Amino acid sequence: MVERSEFKGKPVLILKRDENDKYPFAFGISKAKMMLENIEEIKRFVEENDKAAADQ
Repeated sequence: MVERSEFKGKPVLILKRDENDKYPFAFGISKAKMMLENIEEIKRFVEENDKAAADQ
């Protein structure tokens, strides 16, 4: 689930596991750019550390 909002007048993207997620992941444009610049390393991190993916 993805929502868009604002924090102190700046755009924020909010990622939720479901509608009732108590601890959503929220970030602004600066962190979004940093994630995009490092997306391949993030993918590699998940592949190397995701136990569920390793068991399949």
